[in-house]
Amino acid sequence: MAAIKLESLHKTYPGGHVAVTGLDLEIADGELVVLVGPSGCGKSTVLRLVAGLETPTRGRVRIGERDVTALPPQERDLAMVFQNYALYPHKNVRENLAFGLRMRGVRSELITERVERVAKTLSIESFLERKPVQLSGGQRQRVALGRAMVREPQAFLFDEPLSNLDAQLRTETRAELARLHRRLAATMLYVTHDQEEAMTLGDRVAVMREGRLQQVAPPLDVYRQPANAFVGGFIGSPAMNFLHCSLREEGGEIRLECPAFVVSIGENRDIEAKGKEVLLGIRPQDVQIVDPTEPDVTARVDVVEPRGSESVVHAEIASRNDSLRVTVVVPAETAVTANDQIGLRFRHGRLHLFDAENGKRLN
Repeated sequence: MAAIKLESLHKTYPGGHVAVTGLDLEIADGELVVLVGPSGCGKSTVLRLVAGLETPTRGRVRIGERDVTALPPQERDLAMVFQNYALYPHKNVRENLAFGLRMRGVRSELITERVERVAKTLSIESFLERKPVQLSGGQRQRVALGRAMVREPQAFLFDEPLSNLDAQLRTETRAELARLHRRLAATMLYVTHDQEEAMTLGDRVAVMREGRLQQVAPPLDVYRQPANAFVGGFIGSPAMNFLHCSLREEGGEIRLECPAFVVSIGENRDIEAKGKEVLLGIRPQDVQIVDPTEPDVTARVDVVEPRGSESVVHAEIASRNDSLRVTVVVPAETAVTANDQIGLRFRHGRLHLFDAENGKRLN
């Protein structure tokens, strides 16, 4: 396996559309990095630039010690697993796994050895003689992965490989991929729009927006310390709540003055932009429903969504100018219904402050 290094990558298409700009990213040997972001953010373009399916407008792609920027895909020694399994329908599983090696002139005995080993690793040895039409979606995905593994490439590239699976199968296959990565210690670059996949699979998560990297960090760091308001809102489900407030300091005490309430967030904290407008971010899991006589703010319940072990409560805070919507996650046994008046308390140690103008993190 080998490390992948992307240096100042830019990709502009004819007509002026900028897909990727100023991207620097290094994936260590044996690391699984997940590129995540909304549709059109440039993540699949980055994968295609690494694979050699696209040529960068500027910048370099390095795999191991080689600069592969000008090399065609077949000379990069990479294996790609697509959203579409792209299996040959007229060939059985064994033939699908072996086809790429045969095309490269690999010895028959070595092909047999690799196919048997990979089939055992992926638990697909029992249906090597079946055709793709006789397989489930999860089995076909494992065959597509096995076809990449038999090549023993320097790195694996995954382009939303689980998107066509149903929810249960997607969860099962995701767990299989995580176990496989630990077993192989393989270098992997994985693209998805699903932030749950990103958080559960990646050693590090790279969040993209409009062709630019927003943050690259371990999953929990991205969740707990988002670099900006976009990352905070994109990562996490339900999404982070945002409220426009002002940051004030009186007698050493720092206060958040919001349209419908004021919250003290401590003394002598080193926070920039005191006296400026800020965006307060608070995750639904960090808002508590409390007695209406002792809240940070009161609200009216709009909708309650039961989700089994927990419920998602959508509430409205009345303010001078407009109603503010807040989402709260509570245990399923919490007794709240639509139109209830409730008290809300924020976990003050988990408030996220962002610059109201550029969205950058302040605390």
